[in-house]
Amino acid sequence: MNSQNKSTSTRIADMFKHWLDSDYNTIKNPKELEAKVDWERCIPFIILHAGLIFLIWVGWSPTAVIAAVILYVLRMFAITGFYHRYFSHRTFKTGRLMQFIIAVWGNTSMQRGALWWAANHRHHHQHSDTEEDLHSPGVQGFWWSHIGWITCKRNFPTDYNRIKDLSKFPELVFLNRFDQLVPIVYGVVMYGIGYFLQVTYPSLGVTAAQFFVWTFFVSTVFLLHGTLMINSMAHVWGKQRYKTKDDSKNSWILAFITLGEGWHNNHHRYPHSTRQGFRWWEIDITYYGLKFMSKLGLIRDLRRVPKELLEEHSK
Repeated sequence: MNSQNKSTSTRIADMFKHWLDSDYNTIKNPKELEAKVDWERCIPFIILHAGLIFLIWVGWSPTAVIAAVILYVLRMFAITGFYHRYFSHRTFKTGRLMQFIIAVWGNTSMQRGALWWAANHRHHHQHSDTEEDLHSPGVQGFWWSHIGWITCKRNFPTDYNRIKDLSKFPELVFLNRFDQLVPIVYGVVMYGIGYFLQVTYPSLGVTAAQFFVWTFFVSTVFLLHGTLMINSMAHVWGKQRYKTKDDSKNSWILAFITLGEGWHNNHHRYPHSTRQGFRWWEIDITYYGLKFMSKLGLIRDLRRVPKELLEEHSK
């Protein structure tokens, strides 16, 4: 009995250590593990979604809802513009300090560290819609491609061999290892802002708890599923302009939800471009934001869509 309890306590301790340090006791050959949902990995996602229940008690206010929407947009921009277009594809350049700032910014999304995110996305492009793809709806089904793959132990470690250009920066490795640190700080800041508004501007009808629930739980849950819809829907729903070796599609609806990521067939045809809405009418909010940042001198050398690609025959 004591041996069994010790084993259970050790397993629980290891679980918490993994949550605190993503590189703790990393599995040497994770691909040898079975591709299945690991319930220990589901706990953080369950807690995040369960937080929505508090809406029953905290209610809502225009201020809290507007703040949640603004933070959805700002953090979606961080995912699409930085985690995806910078860290995964290096479609523009920036300095080391700004690189760290945008990594922190992206980490507030609670979608783990930039290096883990980039390594998995590079793997996706190499094996898109094949048996090796981590999240192909055509191969593994909708739910696995949407969220199941994240809860799998084999996909938890960061494949640093795929991101040697990024892992040479110790500050990025630190953020990637301790990827819960920034979300915790984010939560504390949100509660603090809510408390400030409650005390200073009581006429707004905001409480610290209400502001926290809307900006931490509600905004983040919508952000998570908005992002994951590119994995589960953008290879199923929409139209193909270009003949690619995968099932990537263009969808204006997904582009609206994700600030431009829905032009997914364009992206798979030429992932090196900063802009994913290749045509003028393909609204790409992320690109406009990055263009503005380049005007400010925060980033530079945004990569263009080749002219010949724009003239390429549509499918």
